[in-house]
Formats: sequence, structure tokens, C-alpha cells
Amino acid sequence: MSLEIIKGIDNYPAEEAGVVATIGTFDGIHRGHQSILRQLTLSALRRRLKALAITFEPHPRVLVTPDSPPPLLTNITEKARILSDYLDGTLLVLEFNKQLMSLTAEEFTKKYLVDKIKINKLVVGYDHAFGKDRSGTINDLMGLSRKYSFDLQIVDPVIVDGRPISSTRVRRVLTETNINQALELLGHGYPISGKVIKGIGLGAKIGFKTANIELNPRKMLPENGVYSCSAEYKNRVYSGMMFIGKNHFNPDVSKSVEVNIFDFEEDIYDEELFCYPEVFIREGRKFDNKDELAKQLREDKKRVLMLKE
Repeated sequence: MSLEIIKGIDNYPAEEAGVVATIGTFDGIHRGHQSILRQLTLSALRRRLKALAITFEPHPRVLVTPDSPPPLLTNITEKARILSDYLDGTLLVLEFNKQLMSLTAEEFTKKYLVDKIKINKLVVGYDHAFGKDRSGTINDLMGLSRKYSFDLQIVDPVIVDGRPISSTRVRRVLTETNINQALELLGHGYPISGKVIKGIGLGAKIGFKTANIELNPRKMLPENGVYSCSAEYKNRVYSGMMFIGKNHFNPDVSKSVEVNIFDFEEDIYDEELFCYPEVFIREGRKFDNKDELAKQLREDKKRVLMLKE
């Protein structure tokens, strides 16, 4: 699929014929989000119009509830990467600021969706809320669609174990240290991405060279420990294992993500790397010396290779 990314409403070239659009934070792009994106794609194809997904950066709750914003399942780079697998169209990223936050549901609909974007149809989830203080309900949106002459489609939730999938539910599952269930709810790998930065170089000295990921401080990480993983670099996917947690040989860093990519020798410092934890191997622990660590890493690698056979 092809995904065009546009940042800012002023850079958006409105289509005279209109578009089929959806709007939301889409943190995680979980299976509920994917259901909305499928309906968006089908509607755009049937109407022979372009598909548009509208999202926000930063997460709205950074401004709305600054004392308790949720940790991120996906930063904007990760979100765009996953969306490219589910959307053939355009991603419009709106800066969520105080001006946007102050708009009522009708003001936002008129200014952005109708006047600028010229929507033909809007596709949203069953629990969509929008506008100042999220006061705009589905019923309000139904009234606005009639007033401004665009079609509206409400997509039902995706139910797993009797409950709807939501970003909040995925975060809770990750907090409960259940990576397998989180991956089931997401319907895709859980990305941990960032620039590769220099560490203390210990891994290379003991035969397990690692890529240290520069972390977004708001990124939600799975349970500390060692995982089998996949690593994506320049559109190629490699097998490996990753460590999340406190590296006791590097006391200056409180938490790190370190990835040992199998059969990979390239110098990727300052390059963007995407990693996807898969199976939890063991808890992290403190080792008395480097030889003890190397011995454990050899055992970890054997187990990871067996899992990937």
C-alpha cells in the first residue's frame, strides 16, 4: 500500500470531489482501529474517492490532562509505519494545541472537515468523541452530518473475550506483563523504534554486539527482561533478541533497550531502527561478572533460535 503523510492543515490540498475520512488518535493501531480502516478503504473504493486518516500530534491528553497523559503505544513514526500496512491513502497529522483544543465539535467539523477537507463521508468508531472536552458525541456527529451534508458510518467495536478492544485495554495488558495477549489485541507486532546510540560497548566485547535504542520517554515498554524479537532496518527484517531494563554494567542509564541482531554486522549508529518483541524469554537480573553474562546470553540465543525454527 501507499501512504502519503501530510503535516498541518495548511499543507493539505483539499479534493474538490471530497474524500472519505476517519479521525482519531489511533494509538497502537489495534484491531478495532483496523476495522475502521477497512471500512474507510472499502467506502473510498466504492465512491472512487481518496481515503484520508486524520490524527493528532502530540497525543491530545498531553494538553487535556497534562498531569496524567497515557504512555504511548505508538509514537507518530511508529503510527505511520503501521498505518502504511492498512491504509492506501493519506495520513494528515494535525498539531494538537490550545487553539485546536478550544474548538467545539461543530467548530472543528465546519472549519476542518467541511470547509478545508471537504469530506464526502466520515467513518468513525462506535465510541468516538470530539471537540472541546470531548463533548461532541455520536449523536452530535449524526446531527452535524445532516447539517453539513456528508455521510456518516459508525463502526462497531471488535470484541475479544466479551470486551471491546481499546488502546486503554492494550496498555493495561502490557502493564500486566502479558506480551502475548497484547499482540493478540493489536493484531501486529509491537514496535519499539528510535535512533541507534552508542552504549558502553560491552556487548561487542563478549560476542553479542547490541544496538542501543534512544527511547521516547513517553513510550510504553513491555515488562523488563529478555525477548526474542524481529528488527527492521531499511525495509529488511532480521531475527534477534532484545533486553529491556536496567543494565547493571552501565549504572548511568536507568533503563535501556538493547538489541542483538543475528547475522548482522552493519554500522547503524544514528540510524532509525524498528524492533518488535515477540516471546518473553526470562527476567532481567544482575550478573556478577562479564563471563557470567556472556554464558547466559549464549543460552538465551539458543532458546530464541529454537523458537524461530
